[in-house]
Amino acid sequence: MQTAEPTAPTQTAITVRGFSSWYGSFQALRSLELEIPSQQITAFIGPSGCGKSTFLRWINRMNDTIPSARAEGTLDLHGEDLLSKSLDVVDLRRRVGMVFQKPNPFPKSIYDNVAFGPRLHKSYTRAELDELVEQSLRSASIWSEVKDRLHSSALGLSGGQQQRLCIARAIAVGPEVLLMDEPCSALDPKSTLAIEELIETLADRYTIVIVTHNMQQAARVSDQTAFFFEGRLVESGATETIWNKPKNKQTEDYITGRFG
Repeated sequence: MQTAEPTAPTQTAITVRGFSSWYGSFQALRSLELEIPSQQITAFIGPSGCGKSTFLRWINRMNDTIPSARAEGTLDLHGEDLLSKSLDVVDLRRRVGMVFQKPNPFPKSIYDNVAFGPRLHKSYTRAELDELVEQSLRSASIWSEVKDRLHSSALGLSGGQQQRLCIARAIAVGPEVLLMDEPCSALDPKSTLAIEELIETLADRYTIVIVTHNMQQAARVSDQTAFFFEGRLVESGATETIWNKPKNKQTEDYITGRFG
């Protein structure tokens, strides 16, 4: 009888210990403890104002743009302290890409949207850049739709196409992590399905964290789920377990629609 190959242990991409954050005197997050696994999809769920997006913005230090924002505790990416004052934030945002709720392509050509980030970080020949743009657009499942109009304005694309372009733009710089803040909330059902299918294919190469209010979406696409409420992490674990056997009644009530 053939023995099964042992399953490789899941690596942790982001380690969170005793993490709290404030906007001025308002405490937005309270003593979070969480491990986000590599090359899996982790969904952050919870009612509006519970701290999901705030936490997402700390992972790539976007909260640095808010003078009153501060944080303490441990927030590590592969062992590197993301809260360190000496951290190169520009490089961090290359390593940790962000896709927003509303598609936000630059008012440039499709080609220049994707090429913009790589040009900032490295010198490329035209042939190298052409190949990188094509590969990024292929990875974002939009190449076949735009290959004949690469030098047309990105603003002429549909909403779903614009969001896939923004994903191509994020992955063109070679990130380790992709953060997605409700990436489908402004899209129609067909475009939403296309983005969900894309997210699942990208998890083979990237660690993905998605904030969503859509419970069905979280159940469909995520491997892990973390439930937030009023700035606290109530419960986290495998999505199947969170949905079928939550440890906390508050989690069960939220998932089943009894509150939130």
